[in-house]
Amino acid sequence: MQNLVEDFLQHLRNEKGQSDHTQKTYAGLLGRFVRWAGEQNLKNWKSVELPHLTAFLLHEQQRKLETVPESSLRKLATSSVYLEIAALRSFYKYCESEDFLPRNIAGQLSLPRRWKTLPKTLSGAEIDRLMEPMVPTEPSTLCDQAILELAYASGLRLAELRNLRLEQLHLDAGFVTVIGKGNKERVVPVGTKAIEALQSYLAGGRPKLVRAKSPGAVFLTQRGSSFAAPTMWLRIKNRARYAGISRNITPHMLRHSFATHLLENGADLRVIQELLGHSSIGTTQVYTHVTGNRLREVHRKFHPRP
Repeated sequence: MQNLVEDFLQHLRNEKGQSDHTQKTYAGLLGRFVRWAGEQNLKNWKSVELPHLTAFLLHEQQRKLETVPESSLRKLATSSVYLEIAALRSFYKYCESEDFLPRNIAGQLSLPRRWKTLPKTLSGAEIDRLMEPMVPTEPSTLCDQAILELAYASGLRLAELRNLRLEQLHLDAGFVTVIGKGNKERVVPVGTKAIEALQSYLAGGRPKLVRAKSPGAVFLTQRGSSFAAPTMWLRIKNRARYAGISRNITPHMLRHSFATHLLENGADLRVIQELLGHSSIGTTQVYTHVTGNRLREVHRKFHPRP
């Protein structure tokens, strides 16, 4: 059963161009089903029927989480069940199209309704504090400054920041080319502050971080290697603490703040969609709800008859 899963993962990687994160997520979810199927004495995918899939999903809904205390009553979140169903449906769709399986039984699984959570953003004052340069100036602090300025100026995802290469910078023209989800390329403008931070880092920071085997990535660690996702995340969190921001900061909050602040200042939603690299305008529309909350707050605070 695992061999067919590996074929599917290669399809995601080579033909669909899915990110490493998506591949690892689907590998974990399908691997969990394969282990459960083994416990049920199901030897191959052709012996799996729809009742088996529903029994597995029920088992997943009821199992205790592995990362919480034994006494905890917390169960798997609806969003996690949603992902498991999505992984099974995508896998079966691939297997049917390649004639590995006679029919797509997972197509009959309905996806649970997911609550839409509004993205968390930073206020303008918090952004100003976060962007204050660290003293003393060192190669690592110049790198952090360039990461923060570019993340907020252009709304890049964490993976896009990590994988950004020198040849993708076009600072004289004021833009960067970004390889996003599904290997889709987009052109994103870069503001003056971000260009200045990048130029300072490239002139006085990156040359001191480069080692013999350093890659062509723009941002390098103190060992001269590309950033791992947790390392870059930690660097951003440390800068937030240095700026006196007590709440939990994630790299995606800079992306959310970029989109929200553009919308609040009158940017067109379609333009924001292009800048973020969203394939669907529906994904971008979540920011209209954030802006609506902001408008209500301003109305309540300043209108003479709130």
